[in-house]
Amino acid sequence: MTENPRSKRLADRIKVIVAQMLDTRIKDPRLGFVTVTDVRVTGDLQMASVFYTVYGSDEERAGTAAALDSARGLIRSEVGKQTGIRLTPSIDFHLDTVPETSAHLTAALDEARRRDEELVALRAGKPFAGEEDPYKKPHEHDEDLDEDED
Repeated sequence: MTENPRSKRLADRIKVIVAQMLDTRIKDPRLGFVTVTDVRVTGDLQMASVFYTVYGSDEERAGTAAALDSARGLIRSEVGKQTGIRLTPSIDFHLDTVPETSAHLTAALDEARRRDEELVALRAGKPFAGEEDPYKKPHEHDEDLDEDED
């Protein structure tokens, strides 16, 4: 899916239309608390992918997916009316997994932070296994020799 200015404008318009329809016109009881997160339109304007999230359980997500699938024709018809383009794009709905992925990454970062704190606590007061600073540095007497040569 390419991002040319025309497809971007159409995607933004479809996002608004779909969100308004879900809020006001679609009265399916299976429809949960839906947020339209993104719309992507192909460069030839023939296909629109609508990404959404649903607040709730897996059953509510499945019910919402079924409700959106059954309302696809009505939504596409309204998109055609409101955009006025010659060929109305086909609409596919995709559950957006960004919130779940974000929650998973946040949990992983919290776990790493907790383990780092445990490691710092275990190291506190313990001597180093070797020298405290294992990197070689020029000896002080080598610097004195360099100054004498000048």
